[in-house]
Amino acid sequence: MWWLALLPGLCALVALPGATAAAAGDASYAFAPGARTVAGGKGTADAGRLEPGRVYRSFLPDNGKLSYRLRLTAADTAYVPVTAVPPANAPVSATDGISVSVRNASGTLCSIASARFGAGLSPRPVTALAQRETGRTLCQGGGTYYVQVQRIETGSSGASAPARRWDLEIAPVTEPRPAHAGTGAAPQTWDSATPEPVTGAPEDRPGGAGFASARPLGQGVWRTELVPGETRFYKVPLDWGRQLHASAELGGAQGHALVGGALNLSLYNPVRGYVEDVAPGYTGTPKSAVLAPVPPVEYANRYAVPAAVTSVRFAGDYYLVLHLSDQLAGPFGRGPFGVTLRVRVAGQAHAGPQYAGRPVPGDVFTVTAEDRAAVLTGSGSGGGGEGGAGSGGDLVMKLVAAGGIGLGTLLLLVLGGWTVAARRSQTTRVSAQKPTA
Repeated sequence: MWWLALLPGLCALVALPGATAAAAGDASYAFAPGARTVAGGKGTADAGRLEPGRVYRSFLPDNGKLSYRLRLTAADTAYVPVTAVPPANAPVSATDGISVSVRNASGTLCSIASARFGAGLSPRPVTALAQRETGRTLCQGGGTYYVQVQRIETGSSGASAPARRWDLEIAPVTEPRPAHAGTGAAPQTWDSATPEPVTGAPEDRPGGAGFASARPLGQGVWRTELVPGETRFYKVPLDWGRQLHASAELGGAQGHALVGGALNLSLYNPVRGYVEDVAPGYTGTPKSAVLAPVPPVEYANRYAVPAAVTSVRFAGDYYLVLHLSDQLAGPFGRGPFGVTLRVRVAGQAHAGPQYAGRPVPGDVFTVTAEDRAAVLTGSGSGGGGEGGAGSGGDLVMKLVAAGGIGLGTLLLLVLGGWTVAARRSQTTRVSAQKPTA
């Protein structure tokens, strides 16, 4: 039927407002819609309060440390990812970044992690994850725990440059214990071979400007354009047992110079925990950034030692983040530069562990039918603005996933909705021109 061919384009049109923001090359970070503002304290006495399942905005001053607090039960593992967003023109060195730690009420260190800008020498959003895990020797029991965030600056990024605050996004998550105790052993074998890249004609898919607005991707070849200094976010829903392979290729450009860490491709797990990244240099000829193979998603991966294995520990959205170094602008111009993403999803999906409670937020470790439908059109998130490009596309795909109406009826409903909206908009404009008594 002729209207079947119209549906992908229709969903893309519904998502158009946010997609336009992404196409405009806005390099700013899109914080989660409705994120609460919280001020960090100078110590534990005035630490800002966090609650699992909520997303917060804060800021990190040019010196010192900030503290936050949250209450945890004895049964839940807590993950506290912190994304630092420096100003677009901030001078940075490869070793600058942030550190995040979690301590208990007695001051015992539960975990600490850091994130740095790397060889690209380009300011970009960087994310570090600290956690409180049940089953470990330290930091057991319920009560108040403290999160400490600190800037890492080596002083080599330009001592004469004025320091400026960095914005923060904090998104704590909790994971309950499994209902049935496992063996506590990591999988011994998995297919670690790098497969052949996915081939085919690339499909345009601009990325989102933050974790909350990450654009859905499935297996395929995807193309976007970036300007130097720009960061774009994508998400790939992975069921238990599924394995992700990804690479990104930066197209050729006029000019010749060596720019280290020109294209950074990073992988994060559903709680925004770092898995791995790669950042090759660039001389003006096409260059590929290929992520090392990671294992299939399994609960038992958490018992492994390598970070790239232990972090692939739950189902949900895995984030691919692209950043193009602002150092390219000098020798190669402002672009935009074409980037091709190749995504392969392998492995057999299976049921995951039964938890003894519910994670917070409740859907963080779940891949739904709507998630699977969204990757077909890229709707659901994306774009540069808060709320993402796909809010309208989400509605379309939810109706399709529900299966309660036919596609032909869906098309008529959407077209009818546009007509009503247009008439209301016209009426509003006329009303606004009428004087009031």
